[in-house]
Amino acid sequence: MKIEPTSQIFITSNYEEIIENIKHVAPSGAKFELFIRDEDNFKVEDANEVIAKAYLASEYKLFLILYANSFSDVVQNRLLKIIEEPPKNKEFIIITPSKAALLSTIKSRLPVINMESKKENIELELNFKSLSLNDVYSFVQKHKRLKPNDAIIYLEAISKEAIKSNSFKLDANSLDIFTKARVALDLGSPADFVLTTVLLKLLAKKIKRQ
Repeated sequence: MKIEPTSQIFITSNYEEIIENIKHVAPSGAKFELFIRDEDNFKVEDANEVIAKAYLASEYKLFLILYANSFSDVVQNRLLKIIEEPPKNKEFIIITPSKAALLSTIKSRLPVINMESKKENIELELNFKSLSLNDVYSFVQKHKRLKPNDAIIYLEAISKEAIKSNSFKLDANSLDIFTKARVALDLGSPADFVLTTVLLKLLAKKIKRQ
């Protein structure tokens, strides 16, 4: 896949490869500012540092490369304006393992290149039409060591499959459980706790068939 030296989003955990490819295709004299948070989430103070660097005047092309397992909604909204209207000679490269971790507003502003599309086509191994307490326990035990970005992928899959199954009484208020779960993951809550909570709440909303 050919990588262009322009602002874009890469979905991958292999940020080193992306950085090397960007450096290879960047114009002569280009500079690079790396904001790599490979063991942490991207914080508001990190976003503020990116913005401050972006507004420094430069005659050369400057690539601001951001990597983290998770970018909270607050951080993404903080970065949105500068991504929409980048200062002269500035390009933004966002790298994260999960497409689900990004807001639609961010994804709509930049080209998204999914380097791990197969990884996101997960199999839940849950039958929502016959979901039981044993199913919930088995699922959580199997996935109790999920990383936050992977947990977000599973959360999205659970919400889609649960709604599609028509097996639960889900009104607008009930659907809020998925939104709150996403926020909890962004704030660092344990993945197994969050997914257990969501599945147990779904069980409580299960439609009893005659």
